[in-house]
Amino acid sequence: MRERWFGNTGRRVPELTLEGTLQLEEALVLDGVEDEAVLREAHAQGRPVVVRAATPEAVKAALARPEVASVLVPTEELLALDLTELTYG
Repeated sequence: MRERWFGNTGRRVPELTLEGTLQLEEALVLDGVEDEAVLREAHAQGRPVVVRAATPEAVKAALARPEVASVLVPTEELLALDLTELTYG
């Protein structure tokens, strides 16, 4: 399981997480990565950024952003994505 830093909390979290299994009280939770200014601001403040994703394409887009600590997915199927295959074909 690949992990990422959870903002400046000193914790590492799985880069893909099933919705409802990660404590999010410190995090900025977004439904997408379209607003780059919000991502950069949260990252600059050390605030963890978590993104919800319901498709493989949305997972790929979220994980492409270095500001994103974890991607929340609604199903076990998305949790089991082959990220290497998704990214490199």
